[in-house]
Amino acid sequence: MRIAFDHQAFCLQKTGGISRYFYHLIEQLFTLNQTVKAFAPVYRNQYARQLARGVVAGCYISDYPRYCAGAAVALNGTVARNQMRAWRPDIVHETYFSNRRSGSKAQPNVLTVFDMISERGFGGAEIAANTLKQSTKYAAVERADHVICISEHARQDLIQIYNVAPEKTSTIHLGCEVIAAGSAPQRQHSNTDQRPYLLYVGLRSGYKNFARFVEAVASSAQLQSSFDIVAFGGGGFSSTEQALLHELKFRPKQVRQIEGDDGALARHYAQASALVYPSCYEGFGLPPLEAMAYRCPVVSSQASALPEIIGNAAEFFDPTDVSSIAQAIQNVVLSSTYAQALIEKGLARVSHFTWQQCAQKHLALYQSLGGRSRTDTAVASR
Repeated sequence: MRIAFDHQAFCLQKTGGISRYFYHLIEQLFTLNQTVKAFAPVYRNQYARQLARGVVAGCYISDYPRYCAGAAVALNGTVARNQMRAWRPDIVHETYFSNRRSGSKAQPNVLTVFDMISERGFGGAEIAANTLKQSTKYAAVERADHVICISEHARQDLIQIYNVAPEKTSTIHLGCEVIAAGSAPQRQHSNTDQRPYLLYVGLRSGYKNFARFVEAVASSAQLQSSFDIVAFGGGGFSSTEQALLHELKFRPKQVRQIEGDDGALARHYAQASALVYPSCYEGFGLPPLEAMAYRCPVVSSQASALPEIIGNAAEFFDPTDVSSIAQAIQNVVLSSTYAQALIEKGLARVSHFTWQQCAQKHLALYQSLGGRSRTDTAVASR
């Protein structure tokens, strides 16, 4: 098949989860001997640079001139649209939300929806029903021939909130690019001069629920006296967070925020006593799977898509209840036998999430929508 991806993810993001998903998808489709091309005339995405020569129709630039990003993305769209139509793909997969179709109406159009965070009100106030239909996301979903969701929970949210016909939607789970279960690294141990720590990964504000997590640790004398907290990524602590940590009587540097690359994150997974994932809403939730691959036991919120993705490979808690969070953490980190049992379950669970499987399911969907463009099909039937 001739499968086209538009410019949006690779021009909007320098790095990030959305462009990373499309990078892995394109890479795997290429290995499945499909004719794949991403149309991004002048892109700034780090992942796109790693694709095989000729897969990206465009050239890399470190960044767009200051204050010109919006115009640059729009111009990329105009050029890419013309290039794509001349290429005549069988399927067009739009990589983000736009009011305007990327490909021709002659080809089926596919879209991926990752979550319904803002529509559920987790990004702030819940969006009113009359406002929903004014968003570019709604326009893109309405226009698409088929919509892929990365979890069944996200799919059900999409159907309910946007009133999308169920048959127009599919669930395809993401892959996890870290080492598969059969060849996962042996668990490392922290340096003797470093206290055991609980690991938190990603953004921390709002529905990510970091505040309740640290409150839960502070509520347990045993946890607070025995464990540090490492917050990986998400930027430095805000003044509000610093005030909360002081109020909760954490010692200086007991709760640390650090940044780093994928290698640094892998090392922290491998050395942590547990990953604690307290989010109140996730469309998928990749960090728990990453932790499992590095033999790190997982303690997770039971909200939204997380039980669907994690299965039985974690200790779950109610993310709105501080005592529930504290008890779940204690159940894992104070019992080496139970922690080891979760590690074994995690290794088995993560093996079900590979990018190869993800790409194969995408390809099957593309083929079900029509192996040739609508124009070619119409001509052939005359």
